[in-house]
Order: sequence, then C-alpha cells, then structure tokens
Amino acid sequence: MPQPFTITLPIADRRRSHTFYQDGLGLDPVGDVAQDGLPEPLQFRLLGEAYLCLVPTEAFDWVLGPRELSPAEHSECLLGIALADAQQVTAMTERLVTGGGTVLTPPTHQPWGFESLVADPDGHAWQLYVG
Repeated sequence: MPQPFTITLPIADRRRSHTFYQDGLGLDPVGDVAQDGLPEPLQFRLLGEAYLCLVPTEAFDWVLGPRELSPAEHSECLLGIALADAQQVTAMTERLVTGGGTVLTPPTHQPWGFESLVADPDGHAWQLYVG
C-alpha cells in the first residue's frame, strides 16, 4: 500500500505562494486555517496521498540544520506537469505569471516537445509540457 508522500519547498511569503499555487496551478489547500487565513502548514494535495508543503525559509533552515539552502535563482530539482496540448501549456503559463510566477522559457516547441518553464515566487522551477 502506498504511503503518504510530501514534497516540501522553502518559501519567503506564505500569501504570495498560496496565490501562485492555488490560483496559478489550481491546487486545493488542505489543513486547518491559521490566524493569517491560510492553512498551517501550507499544504496542497497533488494526487491521492501526495502533497506539496510550503515552509517559510527560516523554518526550513531549522529542519535542514547546517546544510545551506540553494539561492532562489538556482534549481536543485525540476517539478513537472503534463498537460493535454500546447494551448493548455500556454494558458497555464499565463495563469502562473498572473499568480506571481516568472517565465524562464516561454511556451515553445523544443526538440522533445512543446513546453514552458515557469519559476514560482521563490524560484522553484516548474516544467509545463505536453504529455
């Protein structure tokens, strides 16, 4: 039986990240609401028992101990979302920019297919591609 799985990313601003992930990616937050009106911890269900957890940088530093975080403009991983067609890639790219994201690579045909790359407000790179 699969166990719950969580991807945890450091963030600078809870509200800004909530906007990007809820309005841009269309993810639904889960959990009890804190005083700021957002779930604590700030989590979104991806699929089944897979979650995306967003933790303020200072708390992330505490969990990692002496290991330093990568600067916002560096990516240690690439998160990806497969979409049905080029129109969906372009539309989601636009929603993510409206939600506070930054285009790293605009929607375009690559040798391996149609894709775009968008960074969330904290620099985490998302690949949107035709799957």
